[in-house]
Amino acid sequence: MREAAFVKQNKDKWAVFENALSNRTELPPDKLSDLYIEITDHLSYAKTFYAGSNTEFYLNGLATQAHQKIYRTKKESKNRIVGFWKTEFPTMYFNHQRELLIAFLVFVFFTMVGVFSAANEGDFVRSILGDSYINMTLQNIENDDPMAVYKKMGEFNMFLGITINNIRVALMAFAYGVLLGIGTLFVLLQNGIMLGSFQYFFYEKGLFWESARTIWIHGTIEISVIIIAGSAGLVLANGMLFPGTYTRLESFKRGVKNGLKILVSTLPFFVIAGLLEGFVTRHTEMPDTLAIFIILASFVLICFYYVIYPRLLNNQKGRQSAKSEL
Repeated sequence: MREAAFVKQNKDKWAVFENALSNRTELPPDKLSDLYIEITDHLSYAKTFYAGSNTEFYLNGLATQAHQKIYRTKKESKNRIVGFWKTEFPTMYFNHQRELLIAFLVFVFFTMVGVFSAANEGDFVRSILGDSYINMTLQNIENDDPMAVYKKMGEFNMFLGITINNIRVALMAFAYGVLLGIGTLFVLLQNGIMLGSFQYFFYEKGLFWESARTIWIHGTIEISVIIIAGSAGLVLANGMLFPGTYTRLESFKRGVKNGLKILVSTLPFFVIAGLLEGFVTRHTEMPDTLAIFIILASFVLICFYYVIYPRLLNNQKGRQSAKSEL
């Protein structure tokens, strides 16, 4: 972008910020902080593409002047940890709904591939799930307890093992984003095909409902947060591939930072999924209504926190900004 076009595109924001610093206009501390972050981003861009220019000197002066004022007036949350899950992460994640949608669609597509392959290739399920698992499950079906696999291990040991394994998968989905997103897509592919072939196996045995009501007690949250971890990997890849107005290094750093925030947000949900699988799923005798309630409650929780709540916060922030400009 030419320097003149860059200045023309952003000069109004700079003027608003400069007026606020000079006390000619008043802005809420959070609004001032947001503008400060944007000014520093513009300064980084100017240093890269217009080094030594008047634009760089002007923005550097604004940033220097603003630093003390911003951090003297901005209200910090008394509880940083609560603030992360309550406002910081959902506000950030609103800007990454596209990556979430892509991860979801990729996962669903490969789940359907798993179903189709299992239906049309006799040995496909064994090749995906392994002979030992299939043989064990067939034996459980003969013993009239097809979901007995969830009862073989002690509650706590199962909870711990499942939680650690799920976090490991999430870490892989995120870290493999550094392979331009291909690694992340591969993790989603593996898990989607596994889920599709797994469900078709029980469908073929006439046990689809029995398996679904049992598996999705914990699987609703478990599968959802694996998809969300996949979106973290895509955020990382996006930072590498599409830097926009940032330098590629700065864009990559932002991708890593935001991807890590997404990954951290999933940790409590992996613990919940582990608790459900270790302590609740094993009770296959529970009434259908209770199982359905747990599944629906889990689905609503995930949808609200990762899709609806970020939108609500963004709309609230937009209304506050509109009021401050009146």
